[in-house]
Amino acid sequence: MKDIYVRDLQPNQTIVSAFLVQTKDVRFKRTGESYLSLSLSDKTGEVEAKVWENVEEFAPLFERDDFIKIKGAVQVFRKKPQLTVHKLRRLEEKDVDLADFFPRAARDPEEMWQELQGVVAAIQKAPLRELLSGILAEPEIAERLKQAPAAKTLHHAYLGGLLEHNLSLCRLAKLVLQNYSGLDEDLVITGVILHDLGKIYELSYSRSFGYTTDGQLLGHMILEIEILHRHLAQMPDFPRPLQTLLEHLIISHHGQYEFGSPKLPMFPEALLLHYLDDLDSKLQGMQSLIAKESSLEGDWTGYLPSLGRPLLKVQKFLENAPAEPAEQGEPKLELTPDSEGVSKED
Repeated sequence: MKDIYVRDLQPNQTIVSAFLVQTKDVRFKRTGESYLSLSLSDKTGEVEAKVWENVEEFAPLFERDDFIKIKGAVQVFRKKPQLTVHKLRRLEEKDVDLADFFPRAARDPEEMWQELQGVVAAIQKAPLRELLSGILAEPEIAERLKQAPAAKTLHHAYLGGLLEHNLSLCRLAKLVLQNYSGLDEDLVITGVILHDLGKIYELSYSRSFGYTTDGQLLGHMILEIEILHRHLAQMPDFPRPLQTLLEHLIISHHGQYEFGSPKLPMFPEALLLHYLDDLDSKLQGMQSLIAKESSLEGDWTGYLPSLGRPLLKVQKFLENAPAEPAEQGEPKLELTPDSEGVSKED
């Protein structure tokens, strides 16, 4: 087990620890000298690192997705920890415990899988229940779904994150549907389970999280449509109108053209799926960043590019607030007398 994780880094600390190399770039100072800019990770997060000296010696020793052991100093740059690396060496996979390096969902994947199976079993419409049962019974899909993250970085970016995201949406959908009559719960739940299924093939997650070639060229919507059509081909009696609705749920769930949806949501269940997906992903992304930066000074996180803003650490803000309320004088009203000597405020 590692002695020091990313979450443990403290300013002015000197550390010796192992990390997984997420990114590696050779850059240049204003003087023309080269340096290495790295992103290093373990299961608790990522940290930027710089190699300012001995670049020609260290650069050939490792590549992206390698494990390295470093000695370095922790500093704070733009409200985030940053490592200055003084020494490093490459590690073989046999020299590390992989469980130290890959973030995972808090819940056991088998436990989440059983919950998902229960959600599918509760679907009332037989064609939808049989379709999902057939898809989840495919061994490769089952194995990948238990492991896949929901995104590379934006939300639920850890092993088991996609399954956790889907279950969260199922629970959200059941709650919201209690408030709106006339919506088809079975259709919404089926859309939830299918809407990101292509990510099991879009994303690579054996070492660092990235995109497969199919993911780069096609994207998860096309990949999940392929999964859907492959299984529908084995169900000749599946109602064609229901197929069309499922296809629309998939291709409209991003909600806007600029976010990659070929179509906008055009019926209530599709709109609900989009907004629940958007809500769950953004809230989890916010919570993840706040948790990651909770130990750093200040009431605000760094800038969150996906939302275009920094975030207030509410708990820290309340803890740092003055114990006594600020003194307030009597409220002052600006009164304008009228011709009879009575203020307009009266």
